Amino acid sequence: MIGRLRGILADKRAPEVLVDVGGVFYEVQVPMSTVYQLPAVGREVTLQTHLVVREDAHLLYGFHTAQERQMFRSLIKVTGVGPKMALAILSGMAVDDFVRTIRVNDIAGLTRMPGIGRKTAERLIVEMKDRLAEWGADLQVVLQDAMPVAGHAERAVSQEAETALIALGYKPQEAARMIAGVMKADPGIVRSEDLIRQALRNSAQS
Repeated sequence: MIGRLRGILADKRAPEVLVDVGGVFYEVQVPMSTVYQLPAVGREVTLQTHLVVREDAHLLYGFHTAQERQMFRSLIKVTGVGPKMALAILSGMAVDDFVRTIRVNDIAGLTRMPGIGRKTAERLIVEMKDRLAEWGADLQVVLQDAMPVAGHAERAVSQEAETALIALGYKPQEAARMIAGVMKADPGIVRSEDLIRQALRNSAQS
């Protein structure tokens, strides 16, 4: 099991990053909450990791904090929730917000995230309640600003944000609509990370 990865961030194309560890390049799937915390390409990065072994592939998932990884491991134990959906949940909702959502039986809040229908939301609430018993009520995950995206035109930034949303499970038309809505409401946003973050927030509140 690969528990932690430290190396040079060679590339980041949400939700995947490439980490150079002594000349070996690891492809790592990460949630958007981790993307927000990544340094600039070429800088050193450390990720808490979880390895999923399948018959056709070995998939590595990375997280900014051990808490995110712990939540990921709990989520993939839920019936019908795989790694992709677990990443989508962690991308659309901070860990402490997810804990509160489960504790108050907020099915509507869960179904606002892509790929989660009512039945899946109900399973999450039933199966996660016991697993979350040990989580502190004041659990906090602080999302800091990511490094600026430099040298990109406005359209390139919006396309990058749309691609990330599609990778998280949104349909192309929906992703385009979400990003267009954010840019119309706040044309001052110039980073794809900020576009994605605000689009996910708007989706959760709608």
